[in-house]
Amino acid sequence: MRTVVHLSDLHFGRVDPRIVPPLVDVIGTIAPNLVAVSGDLTQRARRSQFLQARAFLRQLPFPQIVVPGNHDVPLFNIAARLLSPLAGYRHFIARDLEPVFQDEEIIVVGLNSARRAILPGGAGRLNEGQVERAAASLKSAGPGVVRVVLTHHPFDLPGDQGERHLIGRSQMAMAQLATVGADLFLAGHLHVSHVGHTAERYKIAGHSALVVQAGTMSTRGRGEPTSFNVVHLARPEITVERLTWDEGRQTFLSSWSEQFRPGPEGWAVVAR
Repeated sequence: MRTVVHLSDLHFGRVDPRIVPPLVDVIGTIAPNLVAVSGDLTQRARRSQFLQARAFLRQLPFPQIVVPGNHDVPLFNIAARLLSPLAGYRHFIARDLEPVFQDEEIIVVGLNSARRAILPGGAGRLNEGQVERAAASLKSAGPGVVRVVLTHHPFDLPGDQGERHLIGRSQMAMAQLATVGADLFLAGHLHVSHVGHTAERYKIAGHSALVVQAGTMSTRGRGEPTSFNVVHLARPEITVERLTWDEGRQTFLSSWSEQFRPGPEGWAVVAR
């Protein structure tokens, strides 16, 4: 079994500093095999915010895989946005915008969906070259390895979210990633927690992957308190647990958990 802590939308610059030490402590107690961060490490891609994000990541002594989000591209510095949109992210966080993590049980492929153009709702997109490289990496993993895709923008949406928030070229990407058996998609962007499966939206014969959406670690919650996910991967079952900030106890506590198993019509909750 592998345990992945899934953080998203940290938005340093809009983080309540009280939550950072308890968050580091809780992740230390979990001792995950991997920390996956699905973008928006900063609020406005400023140097001070990248430094805060880097300092936070350095407090987590575990393997990490991180991808950028649309907020990691400068908004007001037009020259930087057009000429070097992710220079700050590359300098302070990671040079590799599409990292890959692999061990004996899982492979996680990062895809950069952040774009320099100001798209409606901050939506991002992928191109064919990116998807082809990701598919090749997933295909190279051995049988029985859980195949995970990490993006900032989501491949699926809760029912109350408009289609403009969906990652661009999702149909093209999912068609290719399905052929190599992608099992799990991790994303952020919406600041809303959500779990679904791809068979509902993409209807690709013989394929259904679980989609896990993380909330935000910032004060920019959209009707939800600050939270993050812990994902336990033990093929064929995946357990998703949500840890939420408890103001009274000043720590993160488990607020929801479900175990999922693939079935004839996609992923379903395992009866307890």
